[in-house]
Amino acid sequence: MPADTQTTLLALSPLDGRYAGKVDALRPIFSEFGLIKARVKVEVEWLLALAAEPGIAELAPFSDAAAARLRALAEHLSVEDAARVKDIERTTNHDVKAVEYLIKERLKDDAELGPALEFVHFACTSEDINNLSYALMLNQARQDVLLPKLDELIQTLRAMAHQHAGLPMLSRTHGQTASPTTVGKEIANVVARLQRQGETLAGAQMPGKINGAVGNYNAHVAAYPEIDWPRFSQRFVASLGLDWQPYTTQIEPHDGIAELCDAQRRIDTICVDLCRDVWGYISLGYFKQAVKAGEVGSSTMPHKVNPIDFENAEGNFGIANALFEHFAAKLPISRWQRDLTDSTVLRALGTAFGHALIGFDALLRGLGKLSANPERLAADLDASWEVLAEAVQTVMRRYGLPNPYEQLKALTRGHGINEASMREFIGSLELPEADKQRLLAMTPGSYVGLAERLAREI
Repeated sequence: MPADTQTTLLALSPLDGRYAGKVDALRPIFSEFGLIKARVKVEVEWLLALAAEPGIAELAPFSDAAAARLRALAEHLSVEDAARVKDIERTTNHDVKAVEYLIKERLKDDAELGPALEFVHFACTSEDINNLSYALMLNQARQDVLLPKLDELIQTLRAMAHQHAGLPMLSRTHGQTASPTTVGKEIANVVARLQRQGETLAGAQMPGKINGAVGNYNAHVAAYPEIDWPRFSQRFVASLGLDWQPYTTQIEPHDGIAELCDAQRRIDTICVDLCRDVWGYISLGYFKQAVKAGEVGSSTMPHKVNPIDFENAEGNFGIANALFEHFAAKLPISRWQRDLTDSTVLRALGTAFGHALIGFDALLRGLGKLSANPERLAADLDASWEVLAEAVQTVMRRYGLPNPYEQLKALTRGHGINEASMREFIGSLELPEADKQRLLAMTPGSYVGLAERLAREI
């Protein structure tokens, strides 16, 4: 048995087992290696910022070459380097301190950087490094993975909306026949929702702080009272591409992470809504699914082509959202100035985004197999002439005919209505001839309002 097969078969999480290949884009970001790499970056950039501060006379400014060597340590951190951090952690029993010691280990023999060893992690509490590291990781995941995948889904749905903009479809409000729409317009509704939430996800601020053990710059001021540390902190956080959080306890309060999780959770919820609707439309025969050679639908019923991609997507979005809901509810809460419950919870961020990513891919795969079934759509419309009752009673209202709603209710509710009986009723109405002829020419398939236009404009 190949070693990689054995590894996936023994994995506890499906993200590292069955679905391992589907989350490779997130692995360098949210793995333990990704977290260590982010921590090294923050520590290195903090040291560089301190060295550039004229008020810190004991730390000489670094040459461009020395600064480049420092940044290379973070940029090119290897898995072996991260393994060394884990070796150090076995002694320190402290993961952030282990990162500090690794950096010092790598600098000690450098003629220019060696004298700066004690300014590594200067005046920092672990949370100063951690909150900025997670913020960087979330920003990277958002920009490099989540938003591009969401954009791919939106573009796929937009193309479908335009393709089927004019294809009539019977609506079902409360599960009952209702005013017709078009396939494209129903898809356009989803596009509009995803676009709005995508803008929220893209615009969510990612705060960060670096202000010491309880947020008051106590150690900073004790060492260098003349430096404006809040301003220094603000510049540093902004230099990382993050939003400065000026007021904290020991921990950055994680409201920004909660906002990001809530935005992603709403996107996932919209996708679940879409999965369930498409699942139902497949059941009704409105969509056909492409058959993949060799694929089995049911282990006992050979005829079946199950909507497995939409079911897989729904399940994974559900797991992701259970975690996102917990993150948003738990992370902003910390006892007094600090407790450690957020530490273990933050490590599961990648799990939530991993399941969301699998959901996106399954949904896209399912959409790629769909083809509309105009014959089945038309058959349902032709069997539902009662839906024209809305149009007829609304025109009757315009011209003041008595009890229009009640007349159509008596005609249609609980009774079988067909083309002949509907047209007979219309023909009996005292309406202007042009309006009467317009109603007589109307069919369930043509009664779609502005659906086609709306679908094409998305």
